[in-house]
Amino acid sequence: MPLTLEQLNAASPAEALALLDGLYEHSPWIAEQALAQRPFRSLAHLKHALAQVVRTARTEAQLGLIRAHPELAGKAMVAKSLTAESTNEQNKAGLTQCTPEEFERIQQLNAAYNERFGFPFILAVRGPRGTGLTKREIIDTFARRLDNHPEFEQTEALRNIHRIAEIRLADKFSAEPTLGNDVWDWHERLAEHSDPGFAEKGQLTVTYLTDAHRACAQRISHWMRDCGFDSVEIDAVGNVVGRYHGAQPTARTLLTGSHYDTVRNGGKYDGRLGIFVPMACVRELHRAGKRLPFGIEVVAFAEEEGQRYKATFLGSGALIGHFNLAWLDQKDADGVTMREAMQHAGLCIADIAKLQRDPAQYLGFIEVHIEQGPVLNELDLPLGVVTSINGGVRYVGEMIGTASHAGTTPMDRRRDAAVAVAELALHVEQRAAQDGDSVGTIGLLNVPGGSINVVPGRCQFSLDLRAPTDPQRDALVRDVLDALDRIAQRRGLRYTLEESMRAAAAPSAPALQHQWERAVDALGLPVFRMPSGAGHDAMKLHEIMPQAMLFVRGQNSGISHNPLESTTNDDMQLAIDAFTQVLHQLAEETQP
Repeated sequence: MPLTLEQLNAASPAEALALLDGLYEHSPWIAEQALAQRPFRSLAHLKHALAQVVRTARTEAQLGLIRAHPELAGKAMVAKSLTAESTNEQNKAGLTQCTPEEFERIQQLNAAYNERFGFPFILAVRGPRGTGLTKREIIDTFARRLDNHPEFEQTEALRNIHRIAEIRLADKFSAEPTLGNDVWDWHERLAEHSDPGFAEKGQLTVTYLTDAHRACAQRISHWMRDCGFDSVEIDAVGNVVGRYHGAQPTARTLLTGSHYDTVRNGGKYDGRLGIFVPMACVRELHRAGKRLPFGIEVVAFAEEEGQRYKATFLGSGALIGHFNLAWLDQKDADGVTMREAMQHAGLCIADIAKLQRDPAQYLGFIEVHIEQGPVLNELDLPLGVVTSINGGVRYVGEMIGTASHAGTTPMDRRRDAAVAVAELALHVEQRAAQDGDSVGTIGLLNVPGGSINVVPGRCQFSLDLRAPTDPQRDALVRDVLDALDRIAQRRGLRYTLEESMRAAAAPSAPALQHQWERAVDALGLPVFRMPSGAGHDAMKLHEIMPQAMLFVRGQNSGISHNPLESTTNDDMQLAIDAFTQVLHQLAEETQP
């Protein structure tokens, strides 16, 4: 019989410890300490309690936990001395049926890894979907992680241990993230479409109005119809719009969604998670024959990334009346104008102005998004509530000094432009860190015509400065520009600087943010509030209606805009559950 929370909460300490046996390899102390937090409100609460015991443990205890795990396809597997749980996992991944070549390669990696880190390689071989990684994926991950810094790799090992425990816990409770699996599978199937030049390499790239992009729109529209949306259309800029009507024809609408285009060689979840989560929720409402006191409009935005044309947030911008007709004359790398691409796709340019939404008809906009950063991953938290989308300012500049001979110019006579920009970069790093949640980056640094034996006379650079509020951003900008001026004067240099972008911060609407907070708490998870350093479609909708976002933890240290971008079926399920909670909460508040 499956274990239940009621059974676990009511058991004696010894009985409860026995019920959780095997979650962590030969480490009963983790469950023992976590059980002190009973009663558990949910399985998510229990998982978090276990992870926090490990996270707050001493380093020696953490290393002991890692070393309690067997090597992959190692001596214990050959000797058949693995625990039942490890045997099951390595068998599901096919590690018990390695070819001689695969087995030899894994042994080489085991030896190299142990020599470098002093503990065995840990990987949740059942993977983010729970059905098992392929041997190729395991070997590739093994080789990649050999290059990690030792401290980082220790935390990566612990994160994989938590994933192993999460899957084992689900087995004990017979808890299947059914909707999370469906959303996972939608991502996989949509990722089958990729632009030419990338598809052949197994890379995911979907840029505005390419064949792959239009195929994605068609597939999303078909899925929306299958989910029971009352109407589905592809609008004049290529957004896929699904509407699920409210109980009354005059009911207002909750707007949600995200984008389905990608960066070049990007990940599967950036944007798309925010489309599929509400789609799953609508499908469940339709299956139950239920209508809410408000309508639900899910928009799969056609463009957010600005990859094919220099027109970011094109899809969401059209909904607030911010489509710039000058964009139509922009050309892509092949000389195709946006106008030509839209006409080829059968879009009606004349209808773009009709896409603007009337905010009076909407409750607001909410968006689910993968975090695209390491914070939730490091805290072992599956969900985070966004407090604000950072405002930002970008500049492109050039420091101008004097190019001179590297051997004959004394150090105190140099007018080195590159060193000045390097000093500025250090100041940006230090100044942004003072705020805690401000960030500053010099992402471009170029010495035109540089030579190994010439003191740089020119250095081109960029500045990207962001903060959760406009006053905080402006103070950061002011301090950095003051420092730039001081550095140039002290070094006898001059500079040019041009502002290339300015975006206002988008604080979450308190009422909608509170809905997310209530939803996360209802799942038995701690409410963690955090700003978003990246831009999102929500910041465009913020200009005409209230908005709030929910972040979902990413795997692989939260990396994004990268093929390693990932999340789990369990975290997807929690996002769906949280979204469903918000729908129920809003329904209670808007009930006539």
